[in-house]
Amino acid sequence: MEKASNPCTVRQAAIRFGLIFWGGVFIVSSTLWGLVGTDPIVSVLGKLVRYFLCLLISAGIAALLFRLHEKSKARSLEASLPLLVVASFILSLVAAPFWPLLRHGIHAVSIWPQPVVIDWAEFRTDIAVGAALFFGWSCLFTTLLFSFEIHEREVRLAAMREEALAAQMRALRYQVNPHFLFNTLNSLAGLIEEGDNTRAGRMVFALADFLRTTLSLDPLHDVPLAQELAVQSGYLAIERERFSDRMALSIDMPEDVGEALVPSLILQPLIENAIKHGVNATTGQVEIALRARREEDRLHLIVENDMPRHAAPGPRLPGMGMGLRNVAERLRTRFQDNSGFSSGPVAPGRFRVSIDLPWRLA
Repeated sequence: MEKASNPCTVRQAAIRFGLIFWGGVFIVSSTLWGLVGTDPIVSVLGKLVRYFLCLLISAGIAALLFRLHEKSKARSLEASLPLLVVASFILSLVAAPFWPLLRHGIHAVSIWPQPVVIDWAEFRTDIAVGAALFFGWSCLFTTLLFSFEIHEREVRLAAMREEALAAQMRALRYQVNPHFLFNTLNSLAGLIEEGDNTRAGRMVFALADFLRTTLSLDPLHDVPLAQELAVQSGYLAIERERFSDRMALSIDMPEDVGEALVPSLILQPLIENAIKHGVNATTGQVEIALRARREEDRLHLIVENDMPRHAAPGPRLPGMGMGLRNVAERLRTRFQDNSGFSSGPVAPGRFRVSIDLPWRLA
């Protein structure tokens, strides 16, 4: 990324603002001289030459201030600002005599060979006017420098925040519950010991396909809800080898809702929790129900599952909060205050997780 305060950019801005500054001085002085009875047309050429030379002097002041600013970059903005103001004042005093000298020099050329009579009181007044003009320009250029510096810092800060957000999203997205892998590998070992090579082979292929799919997804890119459910189908294919006779999945989703965008693998921890604390914790049939609805500009997702009835009124089972916190934190990081998340028992032996997202299409 190109820095906002590189010399080329500052030079272009200084030239542009210098033309505006001295152009404004030219217009104001011509207007004032016209009000006091002096014809501004007669002296226009001399003024143009004078202000052009003052523009060159201003460019020299700007170059010196820029060099000083670059050398003082190690300091804070608050520490370098007084230094630049003092330097602006000194440079303005040094350049101030050029203001009356240019006026008298141009006047001498215009009336040559007649001699020039210098009014020293007026000359001293012109020095004060020149000091004020050059100091005004120096302060304007200092403000310009600091505006570039502040903008550059804001750009860097925004880039760092974006990188931090991306890193946080990736960290949250790649949190994989090791229990899932351990349980799958243990089930594989059991099937191999039992000699059920067919089921073991299906589980291995399903696990490999699921891991390949999830690792290829970009955690910063959203996916259609239908694609997210297809990925979860691969995960459930693994779990069905373990709980084929006790797990039932129902999906209630209108066809158009499947096109809505959701963060990739946002349902993974919810389905995993439903199996771990529902199917794995009971001995009977367990239903996992997923519902998706659009309400105006919002997308509502609900995942419900059966769980041991004795666990509903009591405290949350150990480990149940990790996956839910992951989902809540991902939603908060991705959408800030424009998302909703809630979880908890809704009836004895029934657990529900609700997600509220903005409605978006690919």
